[in-house]
Amino acid sequence: MKKFLFIVQGEGRGHITQAIALQKLISDNGHQVCAALVGKSKRREIPSFFFENMACEVIPFESPNFEIDKNNKSIKVKKTIINNLLNTKSYLKYLKKLDAIISNKKPDVIINFYDFLAGMHQLLYANSIPFICIGHQYLLEHPTFEFPKKVKKVDKFFYLLNTKITHHGASKKLALSFYNHPNSDLNNIYVVPPLLRNEVLELKPENKGHLLVYVVNPGFLEDIIKWHEKNSHILIHFYSDNKSVLDGEVINKTLICYHLNDKRFLESMRTCMGYASTAGFESVCEALFLQKPTLVVPPEGHFEQQCNAFDATKTNLVIQNNTFDLDLLLSLIHLQKKPNTIFKEWVLTASQVFKKVLEL
Repeated sequence: MKKFLFIVQGEGRGHITQAIALQKLISDNGHQVCAALVGKSKRREIPSFFFENMACEVIPFESPNFEIDKNNKSIKVKKTIINNLLNTKSYLKYLKKLDAIISNKKPDVIINFYDFLAGMHQLLYANSIPFICIGHQYLLEHPTFEFPKKVKKVDKFFYLLNTKITHHGASKKLALSFYNHPNSDLNNIYVVPPLLRNEVLELKPENKGHLLVYVVNPGFLEDIIKWHEKNSHILIHFYSDNKSVLDGEVINKTLICYHLNDKRFLESMRTCMGYASTAGFESVCEALFLQKPTLVVPPEGHFEQQCNAFDATKTNLVIQNNTFDLDLLLSLIHLQKKPNTIFKEWVLTASQVFKKVLEL
């Protein structure tokens, strides 16, 4: 039996749900996840469903975070770098704690879900334990990956630098992808399907006439409210894991705000007629699997989500825009005719692919 230790970036819900899915696959094949360390910050909460679904000890820790503008929308790259550098002392303290946890747990494999400090630990506390990194972000290092044309060079530079640090010393980089793609031996990249949980794979999609919106940065709620004032006949379920959003708040009678709750969110996804998001990889994959027309609006300065959005539009269910103009989503819903099963078939190979690549 192999013992795995997870280190999970806690921003959004993508890395968290991937960890849940992989923990289930590992345990189903007779192995064990001995602990999951998950990053947190002052402005967001780790969703309770992560603690409820991980069949192991969950250890939260303070981790580097994005800084956003005064409108709670755009990512401020320079401010992010400066503020995280100012917290170097506390991060070094955590790295020492992480090393002690690893020494105590004695895992056979460490899996990093794109956490920066996990890579820094490999840099400062080198050990012989196999270190495997998982994330859509690693696809951006693939030699054939196509980047959006309008991106700032400085954003791209710091993003790729951050990515390199997260996988420092990695024996394998598992690049989650919207589509099948050849591996890259040159960059040690294994292209793998999205890691969707059984709860998603077993859902039977319906259309009950509402729209679903999920964002990390709460400033986008103002845009949704402005659109909804002219379209109050349409029911919207709005989700965020940000503490400033009031759970259960009703705006204009048919715009309902929720804190991120796993079962409620998946039910909203299952029954929605369309989905709008800031282009986080995992939730877009869930929408694609359930054949939900999707609008993605990557925040300004968020290089990763700009790449996610551009990559997702290669499917026929996703449209990209720079604002939450839900009229575009409604148009996409009306245009949808036949379901595209290619993505679904790719996702359903995940169990066999990960068993092989992780040698379970």
